[in-house]
Amino acid sequence: MSQKEISFDLNDIVEMKKPHPCGTNRWKIIRMGADIRIKCQGCGHSVLIPRSQFKKKLKRVIEDEQ
Repeated sequence: MSQKEISFDLNDIVEMKKPHPCGTNRWKIIRMGADIRIKCQGCGHSVLIPRSQFKKKLKRVIEDEQ
């Protein structure tokens, strides 16, 4: 019943389940709160997604910002 929680933080590079129309699948988390803003690393387009929807669409964290 419990699913493993993927931890993510500000400035992490993440991979989503579906690629962006520009062809890349790498996104940078640029704002966190109730909603999460991510920026496409290919074309620079940014999208604001509710946190619950972001967690469903997240595939994996590629790079951790340290």
